[in-house]
Order: sequence, then structure tokens, then C-alpha cells
Amino acid sequence: MKKVGIPIIILVVSIVILMALVITKPKPEKKEPKIDEFLVEASPVVFDNIDFLVYAQGSVQPKNSTMLSAQVSGQVIAIADDFIEGGFFKKGDVLVELESADYRTDLLLAEAELARAQAALDEEVARGQVAEKEWRSVNTGVVPELGLRKPQLAREKANLQAAQAQLQRAKRNLERTRIRAPYDGLVKSRNIDLGQFVPTGGQIGEIFSTDVAEIRLPLTDSDVSFIGTIDDRTPSVTLKANVAGETRYWQGKLIRDEAVLDESRRVIYGVVEVQDPYNLAGNAHAIPLNFGRFVSADISGISVDNVVKLPRYVARLDGTILTVDEENKIHINEVDVVRTDEDFVYISGGLKANHQVIMSAVSSPYNGMPVRVLEEKEPEITPENAISEDSI
Repeated sequence: MKKVGIPIIILVVSIVILMALVITKPKPEKKEPKIDEFLVEASPVVFDNIDFLVYAQGSVQPKNSTMLSAQVSGQVIAIADDFIEGGFFKKGDVLVELESADYRTDLLLAEAELARAQAALDEEVARGQVAEKEWRSVNTGVVPELGLRKPQLAREKANLQAAQAQLQRAKRNLERTRIRAPYDGLVKSRNIDLGQFVPTGGQIGEIFSTDVAEIRLPLTDSDVSFIGTIDDRTPSVTLKANVAGETRYWQGKLIRDEAVLDESRRVIYGVVEVQDPYNLAGNAHAIPLNFGRFVSADISGISVDNVVKLPRYVARLDGTILTVDEENKIHINEVDVVRTDEDFVYISGGLKANHQVIMSAVSSPYNGMPVRVLEEKEPEITPENAISEDSI
């Protein structure tokens, strides 16, 4: 019995001790789960004076484009060496010469006719003087016009004027056999060749003036509002294009708009002028600005004070901007947008100077939401950017 009772006593004692330990065990402290605040990237609100730019695109065209035509007919007997596609010429240069023998003959005939008319007039003047003397020798009254041969004198004066007009026309027609350049320019195309007969009004070729280039730029109502009134100021324009793998620049002036709204595109065209696009009068540009080139234009616009310039992606779909205050709490701000372009949004009101604009995406933000602002890290010192004592 003793052998059986001892194990039972030990078991009972163990159970009692275990129950005592469980009862006297301190309860675990309840801790609230710690939730890390949302980490955001933010930048200070900076108010600045902004000089706006308006962006547009267009093709370079000559200010004057002329289709040369023959004013007289004739066979082409000479063509200037520069009258080829892409050739340059000066104002007054003879580009094409037509056969002129018939026009020289017409000039000689006109000169002869003028001499005959002048002689006939002189003769009629003399006859009138003789008739007046004869009348006065036998009469004392008023001499009648017919007696003085005044109608015959008027006829001869008219014949002289007609002969003079014919001579002038003959000289003009002879001069027109030499087709001259109306301005400094270049040849776009040539439509004739040596030996070809050109009728009156026949097309000789197309030429462009090279003193000024024009670029027509489509502008919306919003663009016009940021350019201002062209009559009050002449906005400068920077043109750029990719030429042989490099970005090249030219300077121009927005001188006018075409005053008529394009019905299909609902835009108005502004006209930019570039002086001496081919550098013929000097070195106005780094490289020539060729006609037909497609260029992008940056037009200097009006200046606006106290504007915050932010990346466009910062603006939310509802037009609000997220900021964080000094206590690291979010504010949802309704802002006044001055302008929006492809890359930036310009804010004129609705932001506080002591706030920071949240630059990163925030999921389901609300006013007063606590966040952590990402601090800018100090640059690490490496052997490449370290400054030795010897270099100080």
C-alpha cells in the first residue's frame, strides 16, 4: 500500500503546484499594434515670377513667292548660270533672255513714225503761221480757227503723242525680252530651256525672296491670352529643329496674326519673321534656315507674379494639390490654376508658403492624415568627391 500511495501523493502535489503557478502567473501586457505612418516625398512651396512661353510648330516659307512669266513672246536664247533649282540671284539680274530682233525692228519703226509725226507737226505749225499772216493782210477782224488751221494742228499733235506712245511701248517690249529678277532670291523651279519658244504669259519658273522668311504658327485662344497684344509688343521667338542629329536654333519676331480664325482647326495663325534666313547679308544665324524646314517655336509670353510652378503629375484628377504642414499632416488644397502645359502646372492661389507639396502618390488621402516626410540624404563621401587637405 505504501508503494502505491507515494506516487499518488507526488502526482497530487505536482498538480497543486502547477495550478498554483498558473493562478499566480502575471497577465501579459496588452500593447496596441504600431502602424508606421505613410512615407511621402515633399518639396517646399516656392512663389516666383514666371515668364510664360507659348509653344507651337510650323514650316518655314518665303515672304514673297513669284511665278515668273514672259510679258512678250520669243525664243529663249540665253539663261543665266544661276537660274537653276537652288541658285541664288540679286535684284535686277538678267535670268532669261529672249530673241529680240523683231522687237528691235519695232523700235526702229516707232522711232521713224515719231520723226514723221514731229515733222508733220512742225509743218502744220508753219502753215498756221502763214495762214494767219495772209488773213491779217486782207482782214482786220478775228481770225477764225479754221483759217488758222487749228483743227489740223490738233490732229498732228495727237499723231505725235500716238507716235511717242508707240515708241515707249516698243522700248518696253524690247526691254521685256530680258527677264530680270524682281528681288534678291533663289530659284525654286525652272520651266524653260534654251531654244524653247515662250508665248506671252508663259511661265518661266518659280522664285523665292531670301530677305525674310515667315513661319505660320497655329495659336489657340489660350495661347493668344499668354502672348498678349502683338500691337503693343513684338514677342521674340526661338525656333529650333534637328539638323543632322543636332538641335539648331534661330531667332525671330512674332510680327502679326492673320486676324481670321481657321474654321476647321479653330485656331488663329501668328506669323513669325526671320531676317536673312540664308545668311546672304552676313552671319545672322549659325546655319541657314532653309525654306520648307519644319521647326518648333518658343514664343515669349507675358509675365505673371507670385506663381508656383509644379510638375503636372502633382495635380490630381479633381484639380486639387496635396500638401503637408509643419506637423506632418496632409491637406487637400483646391487651387487656382493659371496655366497647364505638357510638363508643368502653374498655381496662382490655394497653397500656403509654410506647407510642402507632396510629390509622391498617396493612396486614399484625407485631411489631417499623418505622414512621414522623406528627408534628403547627405551625399556619401567617396574617393572621387572627397577633398584632400592639399587641395584646400
